[in-house]
Amino acid sequence: MTDQMNCITLAARPQGAPKDSDFKLEMRDIPTPGDGEVLVRVHYMSLDPYMRGRMDDAKSYAEPVPIGGIMEGGGVGEVIASNHPQFSTGDMVFGMFGWTTHGVQHGTMLRKLPDGMPITTALGVLGMPGFTGWYGLTEIGKPKEGETLVVAAATGPVGSMVGQIAKSRGLRTVAIAGGAEKCKLATATFGFDAAIDHRAFDDARSLRKAIAEAAPDGIDIYFENVGGKVFEAVLPLMNRFGRIPVCGMISGYNTGALGGTAGEGPDKFPVFWRTLLVKHLLAQGFIISNHWDRFAEFVGEVAPLVASGKIAYLEDIAEGLDNAPGAFMGLLEGRNVGKQIVKLI
Repeated sequence: MTDQMNCITLAARPQGAPKDSDFKLEMRDIPTPGDGEVLVRVHYMSLDPYMRGRMDDAKSYAEPVPIGGIMEGGGVGEVIASNHPQFSTGDMVFGMFGWTTHGVQHGTMLRKLPDGMPITTALGVLGMPGFTGWYGLTEIGKPKEGETLVVAAATGPVGSMVGQIAKSRGLRTVAIAGGAEKCKLATATFGFDAAIDHRAFDDARSLRKAIAEAAPDGIDIYFENVGGKVFEAVLPLMNRFGRIPVCGMISGYNTGALGGTAGEGPDKFPVFWRTLLVKHLLAQGFIISNHWDRFAEFVGEVAPLVASGKIAYLEDIAEGLDNAPGAFMGLLEGRNVGKQIVKLI
């Protein structure tokens, strides 16, 4: 075994959208596992929108990646050395190793992967993104048969889980996605009743008209992944006692508007606040890391559905660690189709 590993570190904090010079590919010594620790050779790593927030130094729910630090992220791979009794050489595990070919974690921070499923599913449909969609919909959205759900970024690993679980519970499901290809995937692959290409509309008003046609009885649940124009279009269409699980707002991640600085344009907050009041809406943000106690329940319900093909999923796999920055920048622009993963070996 070589004693060197490759990793990608944060070279600079992005000003707006990340660029190549914000990342640095480095070679470092492979760490030696200490007491209770496990050394893993990472086979696949995950790319997720939340990583953009880790690149900024604004106060948030988690500490930022330091300059020179390895970019944060989850990965799956093979145990190659273990000082923990629950893990043996050859075991396949998930852990937060970062953007790196090798990583060390304490055994209590690792999850052994079940047999019979592709290991990449632990990064998407049966990992954090799928769990996020399932939890946000079931616990905050509280879907009821006959209601209408709208979800943006609908073909991603979160949105597609939301739509499929909602459909299985008897809801009308409306997808909002970027581009005609993704809209076709939303209906043909993920079973949405209707799909709307937000890129085909210049403003919130025209988009709102299209959503209203797809949701003639109004919207009971809007699963928020995007913000911006999509949220402006959806809000007036919410029914009384509607629910809005707030998972993310990817439209603002590169603008600085979510990092504590004021965005450009008129202040729309009073409109949102009044709508919340007069329609008796529930809008609740959540961070999935606060709810890992429910993960086993999620896997118990969803894994059999994935294995049987009742829950579909798509993966967009880039090849090689050096291509991770480009794939990540594409993810933030919506160029990926399905869960964005990087294959390392």
